[in-house]
Formats: sequence, structure tokens, C-alpha cells
Amino acid sequence: MPDAIVRPLGRPGDLGWMALAHGEVYAAEYGWDDSFEALVATIVGELGTRRDPREAGWIAELDGQRVGCVLCVRDDDRTARLRILLVNPVARGHALGTRLVDACVAFAREAGYERMVLWTNDVLAAARRIYQAAGFTLVEEQPHHSFGHDLVGQTWALEL
Repeated sequence: MPDAIVRPLGRPGDLGWMALAHGEVYAAEYGWDDSFEALVATIVGELGTRRDPREAGWIAELDGQRVGCVLCVRDDDRTARLRILLVNPVARGHALGTRLVDACVAFAREAGYERMVLWTNDVLAAARRIYQAAGFTLVEEQPHHSFGHDLVGQTWALEL
């Protein structure tokens, strides 16, 4: 059985891997253009420079290789934001997405946030199932054109 772990973000290469993996996976699975990778690079770059103790990230590994990630960032003093959940297709089926979301939610609670929100797109059905299982509820939907496609953005929320 493969060795699947979730560990805190912080090793050299973690931030760059997040942008790279998102760019590659979303291009292959959804045909998204490089503006998505640029967005993820901005998100992880901002996290890497802020060093806010109420923000954190996690990397999932399978047999010692990075295969997933998630971030918990501050929206405001009461609200945390779950960002950039990803599990590489080769690692799906090991509950790593659930473990990453669980780590993020637990951290937000421990950090004293009262609420957690996230933004996603309706085409990401597997991620939506993980969010729903964790107790998130859909609070808003809005069509938009991003990453080279017409999409429906969704905001989900969880009271902590």
C-alpha cells in the first residue's frame, strides 16, 4: 500500500510546486490557460511573503512525492479562506483531498476564525463533494469568463 501523508507546507520547492501542479493539472483536465497558473503563483507568493501565524498550508505526499496541496489564508479577523485545493490525478482515491480540507478547517478553528469561505467553479465536482462532506454550504453562484472558458464561480461557507 502506498505511503500517503499530509504535512505542513514549508520545504523548499513547495510553493513553486503548487503553481506548477495547478497549471499542469488544470490545463490537462479542463483546458485552462496559463492565467490560472499565474493566479495560483500570485496566491502562493503572497502567502510565502506574509508569514502570518493565522495562515498555513499543507502538502500531500504519496510515496515521498508531492501530489496535493491546500492553503488557509486570512480574509479578515473572523473569516479564513480555503484556497487552491488540489490532488494530482495519480493520487486520487487515497482520501488526500478530504485530509487536506480537514487539516485546513481544523487549523482555522484553532486559529480562532469563526467562519471559513472558499471560491471554486462548478466544473470541479470532486472538490465540491469534499467541501459538502466537510459541512460547507453553497452561498453564491456567478457566471464569469476566466482561464479561457465560460465558468460558473461558486462561493461556499462553513461556520466554525
